[in-house]
Amino acid sequence: MSEEDLSPGLAPGRVGAVSIALLGLAATAPIVTLVTVVPAVLADGAGTLVPWSFAAAGFLLLLFCGGQSAMIRRFPSAGAAYTQVARGLGRPAGLAAAWLAIAGYHAVQFGLYALAGVTAAPLLRSFLGIAAPWWAVAAACWAVVALCGTMRIEVAAGLIGLFAVAQVAVLAGIGAANVLQPFGDRVTAGSIRITDWAALDRPALGLLLAVVALTFVGFESTAAYAEEGFQPRRSAGTGGYLAVLLIVLLLGGLSWTVLVAAGPDRIAVVAEARGADLLFDLAADRLAPWAVTLGRVMLLTGVLVAALALHQVIARYLFALGRERVLPAVLAGAGRRTAAPRAASVTQSLIAGSTLAGAFLAGADPGPRAARWLIVGGALSILLVLLLVAVAALLHLNRIPGAEGVWGRFVAPVSSTVFLASLAFLALRDLPALLDMPAGHPLVWAVPGGLLSGVLLGVGHALLLRALRPVRYAGIGLAGAAVVITPPAPDTAHAEPEAPTIPRQRGPGAHRPERVPSRRSPGPG
Repeated sequence: MSEEDLSPGLAPGRVGAVSIALLGLAATAPIVTLVTVVPAVLADGAGTLVPWSFAAAGFLLLLFCGGQSAMIRRFPSAGAAYTQVARGLGRPAGLAAAWLAIAGYHAVQFGLYALAGVTAAPLLRSFLGIAAPWWAVAAACWAVVALCGTMRIEVAAGLIGLFAVAQVAVLAGIGAANVLQPFGDRVTAGSIRITDWAALDRPALGLLLAVVALTFVGFESTAAYAEEGFQPRRSAGTGGYLAVLLIVLLLGGLSWTVLVAAGPDRIAVVAEARGADLLFDLAADRLAPWAVTLGRVMLLTGVLVAALALHQVIARYLFALGRERVLPAVLAGAGRRTAAPRAASVTQSLIAGSTLAGAFLAGADPGPRAARWLIVGGALSILLVLLLVAVAALLHLNRIPGAEGVWGRFVAPVSSTVFLASLAFLALRDLPALLDMPAGHPLVWAVPGGLLSGVLLGVGHALLLRALRPVRYAGIGLAGAAVVITPPAPDTAHAEPEAPTIPRQRGPGAHRPERVPSRRSPGPG
């Protein structure tokens, strides 16, 4: 018997709320947003709306965290959204959320690998004088992620947290330099005040809010570490709150300092001229060359650490599905010494590695455009998962009242449901603009097609399990709790066997192990 078979599973009491928050922060790759997204929206004339949009999206996502943290308190599971949606909306919806989450995180990770070659190019030219192909940089990043993926969670969290803190420190230094040396030698109220409300373009404002909200994708991954938290029912929920606050301060604050440094009246022209180098060019005017180089190093490490953080989340989703036998049970294997989901981690590495190898063999040359398509598509998939979680929290918390008050049980879930549904509508409506592609481009249609396929795959998977493996179907969302087989009553022991009845998962007794009647009586041997 292998050590995975003897493994008790994920180890509790390994990470605290701060470490979980840093894992969520790293998964959002904030420096990538500041380099790729912020200059683009500033060049489109968003101006002072950018920092306010980050603040608004952060506030509304804090409402989402209220419902999510309540669901975590009731169902702390590495399955995160999968478990929560299964409990609130039923097993088919839970499996749909699981497949959307796995596909979405994979797409974002592949986009980061595609972006790695672009971010490494100036550093390799500067230090080594070479131009490495994208696949070489992506392969190096993949190897690091695969190696670190099987580490103890506290070691991986410490490594990711260290680079996340370094990233924050470097960005804070750049922001401080922007404020200390503002354009025109003074910080004006025009850098933060919206003066002409009547001129606001509502469609453009909606698109901006959708873009900003998509940059937060990754913070919700904190729920996947609930079983390994110091307080399994609290650490992950608190980490989600902290992650959102950190992202708001970092992205909102840095985007404001860019306005201060370039000048609020000329930011659109400057951003259009400098593009993705806006942040580094402004820093070069105020800091020593080594500081700018350090910023570019942080950009590359930010891409790498985000890929590693997403790897950890995907591995835990696969572990949770394997533990419930929804996917092969081997995925539930964990090392005895590391208590890390080793089998799921290796599986994720193999999926990512084979995909990168396939792209290389096909002669692909992905760049920023391909990275944008993958990241936006993956972020939209996660946005739908968040919407499902919000609806599940609203229904479950009110159907089975607990310690939550009216705010946490009703007001916050309703508000987050409306907000996320509006964002999903705006994002899908303006998908060509998000992808920067013509409306009729096949890749534009591929994104909603992929989302629909993920939903159908999850529902079809659930219905297939219900028909062929009813006991496994009954265990969906139970986080590995035992499914008790109840034999029929003695007077019906020799009657015609009946199909097992699948108990409702959403009833008041859903917190107890499910009981599925057996097809036959055990009877005498």
